[in-house]
Amino acid sequence: MAVGDLSSSPSSSPELHVLAVDDSFVDRKVIERLLRISACKVTTVESGTRALQYLGLDGDKGSSAPKVLFLSSRPLCFLDLKVNLIVTDYSMPGLTGYELLKKIKESSALREIPVVIMSSENIQPRIEECMTGGAEDFLLKPVKLADVKRLKELIMRSGVAEEEDKSKHSCPNRMLQNNTDSSTSTSSSSHDVYSLDDDTPSSKRMKLESRAHD
Repeated sequence: MAVGDLSSSPSSSPELHVLAVDDSFVDRKVIERLLRISACKVTTVESGTRALQYLGLDGDKGSSAPKVLFLSSRPLCFLDLKVNLIVTDYSMPGLTGYELLKKIKESSALREIPVVIMSSENIQPRIEECMTGGAEDFLLKPVKLADVKRLKELIMRSGVAEEEDKSKHSCPNRMLQNNTDSSTSTSSSSHDVYSLDDDTPSSKRMKLESRAHD
């Protein structure tokens, strides 16, 4: 099994970390190469079961607890690296791409990760099943560079929109705090001015004026 090099590639835009799942070694290499050309970090696994292990979902329904995945003789724990996109083949032995999609969407911790299904067969009911099940897109093999670039732009736009939405939700609280601080300041200033009216005893007026000058 090939594991993508997770080192950063020089790019002016933020890198996306993509988990690519395919039982075909050749197809894994093709999608990995296209993703790297598009300046993405890539991790490749050869089955849906391996993908679940990587994501921490194997054996525990809906669990997102970190797990250590053993590849060859080295234990590797990649779960601290955020996965921005999952690209999976549809027809795989054991766990199909559609079954992998369903397990991801059933997980409260992972359901927001976009999942793209790939297949060499243009079967409309299968495509509709995946799209209805929550897939972000359905790509026909061979996957082209234009497909990958389009997906990256889509995910990047979604990320920017999400950040803007979070920012908008936090603005009313900041405005309320600013208004409260302003009201408190105005109230305090008005009180100081009111304290210096003509009915105030001279000794108190002198103290208040002296405090104001300080």
